[in-house]
Amino acid sequence: MQYLKIMEAINEQIDAGLLIAGNKLPAERKLAESFNTTRVTLRESLALLEAEGKLYREDRRGWFVSPEPLKYDPTYTTNFPAMAREQGRVARSQLLSAKRVPANRRAASLLQLPPLTEVYRIDRLRFLDERPVVVVTNFVLPQYFPNLLDHDVTNSLTTTYREQYNVIYSKTRYRVSTSSLLGDTAQALRATSGSPAMFVERLNYDQHNNLIDCDLEYWRHDAICIESLATLT
Repeated sequence: MQYLKIMEAINEQIDAGLLIAGNKLPAERKLAESFNTTRVTLRESLALLEAEGKLYREDRRGWFVSPEPLKYDPTYTTNFPAMAREQGRVARSQLLSAKRVPANRRAASLLQLPPLTEVYRIDRLRFLDERPVVVVTNFVLPQYFPNLLDHDVTNSLTTTYREQYNVIYSKTRYRVSTSSLLGDTAQALRATSGSPAMFVERLNYDQHNNLIDCDLEYWRHDAICIESLATLT
């Protein structure tokens, strides 16, 4: 089938280094002409390459070759910039909002709270090598972190917890599932609505085994590779 041949041809150029990470592909019209095919067939090929994590699409900008994914361990308690730095990558965060609000249904369920209990909600957009890759929403229990929003919560809650409150993450429960990027999340990540995503949900406990916060992470699916080391006894 023609769409498989197109997919294989683009894959070969990526594997041979002719198309390198971050390269923008020609416009769909030109690509279709070069393969002597229709844009419908071309898009089928590109969508399959996107599903495999070889390409990603930015809304109104076109198709790009995906960089090497970040090796991501959801049990890792060090901050995101440190995780990236250890892998030779550059990370930064942008604070989208930080406020005290009644917990929504999902946060209340995860944190085992009565309805309308107030929590801190902190939304951040994180970049890897200047590409937006994940939107993270933290819901934090205020009783453990009074006046948290008086501190800088842009880069690392882990560091703020430790340095300002003497609180250390000691245990994490997590769940990873597939999802889609929609609405404001898709817009923040410069993704077209409906693009595939990896969804990471974490419950975090302190050194006294208190549940202190949860975070919901919507990743561009090609940007991470889930890895975790299990110690067998």
